[in-house]
Amino acid sequence: MEYYGLRIKNIFWILIGSAIFSFGLIHFNIQNELGEGGFTGITLLLLYLFQWDPAIMNIVLNIPVLIIGWRVLGRTTFFYSLIGIVAVSVFIAISQRYMIEFDLAEDLTLAALFAGVFIGVGLGIIFRYGGTTGGVDIIARLINKYIGWSMGRAMFVFDAFVIFISIITYLDYTRGMYTLVAVFIGARVIDFIQEGAYAARGTTIISEKSEEISQRVMEEMDRGVTILDGRGSFSGAKRDVLYCVIGKNEIVRLKSIIDHIDPHAFVAVSHVHDVMGEGFTLDENKNPIQ
Repeated sequence: MEYYGLRIKNIFWILIGSAIFSFGLIHFNIQNELGEGGFTGITLLLLYLFQWDPAIMNIVLNIPVLIIGWRVLGRTTFFYSLIGIVAVSVFIAISQRYMIEFDLAEDLTLAALFAGVFIGVGLGIIFRYGGTTGGVDIIARLINKYIGWSMGRAMFVFDAFVIFISIITYLDYTRGMYTLVAVFIGARVIDFIQEGAYAARGTTIISEKSEEISQRVMEEMDRGVTILDGRGSFSGAKRDVLYCVIGKNEIVRLKSIIDHIDPHAFVAVSHVHDVMGEGFTLDENKNPIQ
C-alpha cells in the first residue's frame, strides 16, 4: 500500500529500525559511556560535556542538514529520512524514560558487542527500506557531489574525526578503543542486513559442451541458465558463456555435473549477497515465496 509514493511497509520497518537503534544507543552506548561515530557521536559528545538531551539534539543537528540535502536525496528518501530522524528522537526519549539497567560496566567487551549489534541492526533495517538517519549520510552525498570524494571516504573521515574529538574530551583510551570495536561491528552488521542473509553463488562456465551442461542444470537442478556470446581474446574463437545463480549448498552438485560432461571446462564461482527473482524470491508463477 502506498500514499504519495511512500510505502507503508517501508515506514513500518524504518520505525522498527529506529526503535532498535535507539534502544542500543541508550542501553549500551550511554549506560557504559561509549562513544559513536557520525552525528550520533556528536549527540553523545554534547550529552557528556553539557548534559544536552540526545533526543532533542538529534533533531536540532539533523533537520537543517536534511533540508540542505533534500535535492541530493530525492523526494521519497527525504520523507523516509525525515520519518527516521523523528522516530529515532522519539524512541530515544522513550528509552531514556523507561530505561532498563544492564550491568555491563565490568565487561566492556560485551557492552561494545551489544552496542555494535543493536546499532548495526537498527541502521541496517533503516537503510534497507530506503531511509537514513540524516547526518553523515547526507553530508557524504553532498561531498561526493561537489568535491568528488567517495561516500565511504567522506563517512570514514567524519566518523574518525568525531571519535577522535570524543577521545580527547571525555572518553578514556579504554572506552575509546571499545567504541572503535562497536563502530566496526555495527558497520559489518549493516552490510550483512543490507546485502541479505541469503548468500548465493554466481557461476560462470565456459565449455565446448555448453548446451549439454545448460540442459542438465535445468533438468536436474531446476535452475535457469543464461547463455552469453563470448569470444576468446587470444584465439578469437567464439564460444558460449553460461551464467547461473545457485544456492551455496548446490555448488558441489553443479561442479559434479560439469565435471561429468566436460572435465576441462572453465568455471568461476563468485559470491552473490542478495538475489531476487524466480527460484529465490518468486515461485514459478511469479508469486512471492513466503
